[in-house]
Amino acid sequence: MTEPSELIYMSAKQVAEYLDLNEKKVYAMANDRILPATKVTGKWLFPKILIDRWVMDSCHSGMLSDRMHITGSDDPLLSMLVARLMSRIGKSDLVSYSSTGSRMGLDLLSRGYADVCTLHWGNIEERNIRHPALLKGYPNHQQWVMVHGYTRQQGLMMRPDMHHRCQEEDKVIGLPWRWVGRQTGAGSQQHLEHWLMKQGASVEQLNISVTAYSERELAGFIARDEADIGFGCQSVAMESGLSFVPLITESFDFVMPQGIYFRRQLQALFDMLGSTQTRQLAAQLGGYDLSQCGQMLWTAN
Repeated sequence: MTEPSELIYMSAKQVAEYLDLNEKKVYAMANDRILPATKVTGKWLFPKILIDRWVMDSCHSGMLSDRMHITGSDDPLLSMLVARLMSRIGKSDLVSYSSTGSRMGLDLLSRGYADVCTLHWGNIEERNIRHPALLKGYPNHQQWVMVHGYTRQQGLMMRPDMHHRCQEEDKVIGLPWRWVGRQTGAGSQQHLEHWLMKQGASVEQLNISVTAYSERELAGFIARDEADIGFGCQSVAMESGLSFVPLITESFDFVMPQGIYFRRQLQALFDMLGSTQTRQLAAQLGGYDLSQCGQMLWTAN
């Protein structure tokens, strides 16, 4: 017999035994989205790691409610806001942010290792199709909600002396420049591949010399003359002293389980995003539009 500690997914009967609950109660809690679960071929499955996390979160009115971990797509404005939020809340709470790329962030969210995931997988016109389609590929997406953060300008970043040669998109691809790529699953890499496809090209045609694992790492390679050009957001290009050619207005959004939406740290972060000070900071960084910040974009129901 498989020991509970060895299980990855549990049946309703196993969860009932594990939590000392009536099996009917387990089904009711799953249907009400109280217990983390997913329905496969008509049967409920319960990821054990999320059941354990749910128990921990329930202890003492939420033992882990004094901390929040954000993962997913990289963004300088969000990094600054998290640092300012930590400065404000002092030693009472912990808010952390690690950039992993959109897909890895969603995987971590589905496994219960993160509370919030940021993503940018489509331009603003396609967001309502591309983002939900991406979310539906992950376990437990039925319990998630997606909230709009802001729009960003995405495009080509390069050193200022190369800017005049980047005005015609179709000619850029044919130049023998050293490109910076992003890791598989990063939103910026997805944008790059989609842009190339529209030009009738593919990423294999580029001379990709290095791979960056964040927006700022990408900019650093170019600023240090270790590469010539890459695909990223305007604010990172500006803070690194690089030139920028805008190509896409993208939607940078937040995904989280329904219960996390009301966590005080996240609400404090959304309050900061709506403040006059943050709008001034975003204007200084460049390429942001916070006018619809906080809008609920999608729920599984």
